[in-house]
Amino acid sequence: MCKVIINDVEYEYPEGTSFLKIAEDFQKDYDNKIVLVIKDGKLTELFKKVNHDCRISFLTVASKPGNDAYRRSATLIMMKAFYDVVGRKNIEKIYVQYSISRGYYCTLRGKVKISQEIIDEVKLRMRAIVSENIDTLNGVNTKLDWERTYLYGDVFKNYTRTIGTTAAEQMFSRHGMYDKEKLFRFRRASKVNVYSIKDFEDYYYGYMVPSTGYIKNFDLFLYDEGFVIQLPTTEEPDKVPEFCPQEKLFNVLKESEKWGEMYKIDTVGALNDEISKGNIRDIMLVAEALQEKKIAEIATVIANDRSKKFIMIAGPSSSGKTSFSHRLSIQLKANGLNPYPIGIDNYFVDREFTPRDKDGKYNFEILEAIDVLQFNKDMTNLLEGKEVSMPTYNFITGKREYNGETLKLGSDDILVIEGIHGLNDKLSYTLPKESKYKIYISALTQLNIDEHNRVSTTDGRLIRRIVRDARTRGISAKQTINRWKSVRDGEESNIFPFQEQADVMFNSALIYELCVLKQFAEPLLFGIERDCPEFIEANRLLKFLDYFLGVDTEDIPKNSLLREFVGGSCFNV
Repeated sequence: MCKVIINDVEYEYPEGTSFLKIAEDFQKDYDNKIVLVIKDGKLTELFKKVNHDCRISFLTVASKPGNDAYRRSATLIMMKAFYDVVGRKNIEKIYVQYSISRGYYCTLRGKVKISQEIIDEVKLRMRAIVSENIDTLNGVNTKLDWERTYLYGDVFKNYTRTIGTTAAEQMFSRHGMYDKEKLFRFRRASKVNVYSIKDFEDYYYGYMVPSTGYIKNFDLFLYDEGFVIQLPTTEEPDKVPEFCPQEKLFNVLKESEKWGEMYKIDTVGALNDEISKGNIRDIMLVAEALQEKKIAEIATVIANDRSKKFIMIAGPSSSGKTSFSHRLSIQLKANGLNPYPIGIDNYFVDREFTPRDKDGKYNFEILEAIDVLQFNKDMTNLLEGKEVSMPTYNFITGKREYNGETLKLGSDDILVIEGIHGLNDKLSYTLPKESKYKIYISALTQLNIDEHNRVSTTDGRLIRRIVRDARTRGISAKQTINRWKSVRDGEESNIFPFQEQADVMFNSALIYELCVLKQFAEPLLFGIERDCPEFIEANRLLKFLDYFLGVDTEDIPKNSLLREFVGGSCFNV
């Protein structure tokens, strides 16, 4: 018998009992379906078995790791359904490209064109696969053979196996999944977990739910040149959210996709291949040139409309807003304008009046933390040609200070205003709409791990922030990860709802950046102890970074947005 500690209570289970069986004993205590387990601080799939005394806790679909597992599993079922409906010989590639409207935008390349009829048939096939609940998404590691093991009874038949990377290359080459073949060519790990539903085999970055029967909530929508699989969120794990595509954001993502096609680099394997051939310098130069071209185009549009006096820049954490503002200002100067930077943070209310969140901590993320009345008074006076005393917020004393700095706008002067509420008209409610030009900036990566595994934009920003926090603020990776959910919650409330109101969107992601950030982030992530709650996320990010070949910083231009995070910028960032 093995001792299993759950919620600080000790239980006994026979050695070899699956965590799936233990989860069934405790499911009644949870509002949502249990899909993963944390065993002695390490994330574990439910098909694994108890083989020694351990401490465990359960994760449901309402947790981020649980929701991620649900999404990966739904994607595998969708792939199987497409191959069943369309036929393997008619499919060149099904590409999971990027996240939109709480789901994934996908495209089908092959001998057939995506249609509503195909979408409807695939949904029916997916429902059938879910209802079968026989062939599961995972099983036991069986090295190089197809040994099947039953967890208990006749319900769950497990078809996961762990194979060598060379065998994985050969297998996915046979299946025509050439992005995966190239990915594993650069894989350091000697083994690869392969998941399957009956005759369909695939690879996914991260863990899966125990069986197809878990994936009850999903929907598919025909959209643009492809389709969207819409999936539940952690906030509402038993409900498929309404399909609400964001057209401006989608167009920026498509533009990024075209950039990847121009590079002929759309996956990590393709990027690693170019790095191994010594082509990274050219990739850097082209990526930086494309961003500079886009910034110059934005500056030209602004310069051609002299009614614009307030450039409002907003975006989520670690988007590179500060470096972007500097580079935009240079381009505005090249167009004959005189830009002046204004930080919305300088209009924070005095600390004693700062709102607090439900935990009693100061909440600097909400609009009420800003002295909106004073901001509008100052901006209106500037627009009317009056001289205004400009504030500076002292973060040490928690007070707004006036140190003699004044500003008066001339005919060629323009204000570049950066802050998370920049796109919210409630911040600048007294300013005429025609006087404002709104820019939304975010790091929307154009790179995927392979055709079925996305590189999350959020992961890219988190890694950026871990590196910058450690370099500029002395904040550990553990602290950054701990605070990340709060940061994300603030973005969901204060930034993302307003992104479609932007006049233009700028993508700050650089196709090569994760290869550079890797060398800075890995030591910081390895410093998180196994018994910390943040270890699971750190371990996931380390596995993710292991896909990339490393690149040094020598050839990164001094004005690159990436310099804001790794250091060496010519700007004061």
